[in-house]
Amino acid sequence: MSASSPPPPGDQSGVGQREGPPQNIATAITEVSERATLLVREEIELAKAEVSEKATKLLKGAVVGVAAGVFFLMALVFALVGCAWLLYYYLPGSEFTYFWGFFAMAVILVALGVLAGLIAAKAVKRGSPPVPSMAIEEARKIREAVSPSAGADGVQHPAAAPQPASNPGAEL
Repeated sequence: MSASSPPPPGDQSGVGQREGPPQNIATAITEVSERATLLVREEIELAKAEVSEKATKLLKGAVVGVAAGVFFLMALVFALVGCAWLLYYYLPGSEFTYFWGFFAMAVILVALGVLAGLIAAKAVKRGSPPVPSMAIEEARKIREAVSPSAGADGVQHPAAAPQPASNPGAEL
């Protein structure tokens, strides 16, 4: 009998084995490494996009906040000029009422400043802090998929035994 003869019909030792060349381990490791590298690059790109989006929101909020500050500064200037005209009005011998225009302009600028301040606060709250939460969530999902025995904190825990319920009054 030769060494390459087929097994007898009742022999089950060859069942379940692949025929042909064995899978190349180095190729499989290279493929896994390339996929992991691609996944990490995509996660980094996601984090960059998320941080830049939130930084843009913060920048827009800061610009609107500066506009609000300018409106309030101008309102202060007009209010002070209006007060000066009011003082002039109450001095003896004057019949002028120019100050009302200054006060009306100060009220308009205060209203614009309040509106701009509210918009700025809303934009800053939406964009702050610039944390890539979507990228962190994706990384957590990937970590859970790769190592299902890892807990939420990434540390592998032994099977937790049930703890007896503690009764605070029983220790007295």
